Amino acid sequence: VITVKGSTKDTGSAAGEKDEDSPKEEPWETALKTTVVDMEIGEFRDHKVSVWDLLHSKYIPEENRKELLELYKAGELTLEQVKTVVSTIVSKAEAERTKQSANVSCPREESTVAEAEHTHPQED
Repeated sequence: VITVKGSTKDTGSAAGEKDEDSPKEEPWETALKTTVVDMEIGEFRDHKVSVWDLLHSKYIPEENRKELLELYKAGELTLEQVKTVVSTIVSKAEAERTKQSANVSCPREESTVAEAEHTHPQED
């Protein structure tokens, strides 16, 4: 009985210490980290990736990330809108990178990218 009590106490204090050391996560942050997108481009191909990870990827410039987070936290953008905007930015950036690397060998790629850009809704 003493051993069980002791291990329960140890587990409780260990969990308590862990909670005190790690900063509390905001609900909006948790939502971004738990909402996943199935991206079919670049390094994310065939992976489900969180909106949070996309926001903090090399594809999203810091000023865009800050603006999106501010609008989302203020309630001006829904989670779905953030997901759409981030997915679109990542897709366009990867398409542009692909176009530049394949520009010499595949001139048709350019018209495909231009068409794809017009199919995505523009978010303000």
